[in-house]
Amino acid sequence: MKKKWWKPLILLFTTGILFTCIDPYTPKLDDFQSILVVDALLTDENISNYVKLSRTIRTLDEDPAKVSGAVVTITDDLGKSTTLCETSAGIYKTDSLSFRGETGRAYTLYINTNDGKEYKSEPGILYPVDDIDSIYFEKDTEISNVTSESLEGIRIYIDSNHGNEGNYYRWACEEWWKFSVPDPSRYEYLNDSTFPVIDKVRQICWGNHKSDEIMVESTTSGNSGSIQRKPMLFVPSDTSSRLSIRYCIQIKQMSISQKEYEFWTQMKQINESGGDIFDKQPFRIFSNIYNINDPDEAVLGYFQVSGVCSRMKYINYKDIKDLHLPMFRYSCESVEKSVDDYPPPLSPGGGMTWDKIYAIYTSSGYLFVEPVLNKDGEMIKLAFVSSDCADCTLHGNLKKPDFWIDSE
Repeated sequence: MKKKWWKPLILLFTTGILFTCIDPYTPKLDDFQSILVVDALLTDENISNYVKLSRTIRTLDEDPAKVSGAVVTITDDLGKSTTLCETSAGIYKTDSLSFRGETGRAYTLYINTNDGKEYKSEPGILYPVDDIDSIYFEKDTEISNVTSESLEGIRIYIDSNHGNEGNYYRWACEEWWKFSVPDPSRYEYLNDSTFPVIDKVRQICWGNHKSDEIMVESTTSGNSGSIQRKPMLFVPSDTSSRLSIRYCIQIKQMSISQKEYEFWTQMKQINESGGDIFDKQPFRIFSNIYNINDPDEAVLGYFQVSGVCSRMKYINYKDIKDLHLPMFRYSCESVEKSVDDYPPPLSPGGGMTWDKIYAIYTSSGYLFVEPVLNKDGEMIKLAFVSSDCADCTLHGNLKKPDFWIDSE
């Protein structure tokens, strides 16, 4: 999985490696500075735009400190402005019913933090974006960056007109998939005589993932004015449940400025460096946001302004099967145990009970499935299965996405 684009950036600055460093050294964390980090996006989509404010962290294991209580405003070049509402700690959003980015307008972000500091972005023009002509997929292979083994799966592509020379683009992918676990828990265990039926069996769920891969491109090198084929994402067929029932991908094509293109290109270089903070960094990371009263104060992040074209594509299990690809299979371990399986001295604590059996297996990564009864209806065993095979909510959500279509 790709790393979040801002984490290497935060750690690089925290450890003092914004400038070229050749010799490794041990960073002095006593000199740690709390620096404002801004992740902001404004588009012409009919959605709430957002600004996320946080502070730098000492290590990648920490969660960034959220910046609450700020006044966040976006103003265009005609003098129209909107104030964002803080919907949760450090996250500020526009009202989608009253504000939407417009092509050709230039937008400026203003941030007033509760410690009295004022920040401002450079104006960003919302450029028009070309349509995505089509989304399609083909059988392909890829070498795993974890195991170095060859993986079989599908490569998803788009065809798109890249417009005129001098345009810059960024792409973002988000995946959803419907999947089912093979041995769902159907009963709860309360005691050795009470097994209520579970109201909502956790068998079918929907998974979701936003790709962290940074994909940008410039049309300054002669690839403009015609339909271009571009690979978006590789999906292995047998390493996860993504393609086991029905899969959906949304691809967004975004217009960006030359400066934003340069910002994302730098972020991509850092991500692909392997994350070693002692690697040589041949450039200084820049931002388009600054402190109005103290321009020398460092600010991390970028105010992104983009026109967006979005398309979705559904892929069914049959589509994958027709390509003769290997399919994902659950590795389920089932266990059925009785108190008679623990005769003295194997019985811990002076005598095995059904409650003890339940506690032993549920604390070892298993989930209770059901009681096993004999022909007279008497319980003779408790059945357990490995948790990944019994509860889909461990890797997904029971709620179907609002847009989801089960068949075409």
